[in-house]
Amino acid sequence: MIDHNTDEKLLQRCIEISEAARAGGNTPFGALLADKDGNILMEQGNIELTEKKCTGHAECSLADRASHEYTKDFLWTCSLYTTAEPCVMCSGAIYWANIGRVVYAMEETRLLELTGSNEVNPTFDLPSREIYKHGQKNITVVGPFKDLEVKAAEVHQGYWD
Repeated sequence: MIDHNTDEKLLQRCIEISEAARAGGNTPFGALLADKDGNILMEQGNIELTEKKCTGHAECSLADRASHEYTKDFLWTCSLYTTAEPCVMCSGAIYWANIGRVVYAMEETRLLELTGSNEVNPTFDLPSREIYKHGQKNITVVGPFKDLEVKAAEVHQGYWD
């Protein structure tokens, strides 16, 4: 079973992935998939800009890749970690991939404060917990992590100006 320290360690890795995504010409988001013991199975940064793919958010791309590699039963035991709370699209991808647990550093409302009305990221003000509440799966959502929320937000500094 994954504990709070493991969650924080894996979220810190997501922040590093987001830094690499930004350095590579994409928006600064990162995600990873871990098994029930906290072992990293996959990592993914945003690819929407360099791949010219509107669904290229880190979480959506990761859920898509994971659904090709693992069974739905296995994915239900996994956790998807991400720097920012999954948007509506990404929450849907996680739902359909059957990933049973989502852990995020920064709330969607905080992200909206950072991005403003930037057309690259027209952020919804709709928490992932609210989205999952209307589904048929009991997906566990953990977050935000206030200490890591600050670090996750730092990667966005100057990006959306």
